Amino acid sequence: MFITFEGPEGSGKTTQSVKLKDALVERGYTVLWTREPGGTPIAEQIREVLHRPDNQEMAPTAEILLYSASRAQHTVEQIRPALAAGQVVLCDRYYDSTLAYQGYGRGLDLKMLRTITEFATDGLAPDLTLYFEIDPEEGLMRRQRDHAAEWNRLDGETLAFHRRVHEGYHRLIDADPGRWVVLDAVRNVEVVQAELLQVVLARLTSR
Repeated sequence: MFITFEGPEGSGKTTQSVKLKDALVERGYTVLWTREPGGTPIAEQIREVLHRPDNQEMAPTAEILLYSASRAQHTVEQIRPALAAGQVVLCDRYYDSTLAYQGYGRGLDLKMLRTITEFATDGLAPDLTLYFEIDPEEGLMRRQRDHAAEWNRLDGETLAFHRRVHEGYHRLIDADPGRWVVLDAVRNVEVVQAELLQVVLARLTSR
């Protein structure tokens, strides 16, 4: 089963995805936890270029192609082999981030982004996408308070940009509600994790 985690900055999705991995392993599942951009040595090198705060001159078109290059390597080298081996794959961000950030946030053509994404992933779609809902302003404040978190180039975008991303996510959810589960990320970490685990176990046992 291929499960992806999406949400605005500071929504806690990374923390929740790691906790979920540990909970599933304790229950006997074989789990691959991974992330985008990144997940392989080549993809992690691309991540470094994409997220460096001083790369302010990066064109939106270059940005999407770099994200897609990272995703292509990640899909071939990590995600597909793990799924073929019967593992549960947990991925911190996947192509919905591209549609939300570069599509709705940057204003790039969504049809073109979908075409590039289809090519990069060879059509691999998540079975379930978990969305962590938080107001963009609150999420950014959380990020600023978390000194251990990586502050990247996209974190430094304007609040207006992050609001467009937030709206974009909700449009994606409305267009494909069967794939998405929305979780209130403002609540206590353990409360969110308990609900998250219940949702995922129900999906896994119904397959």
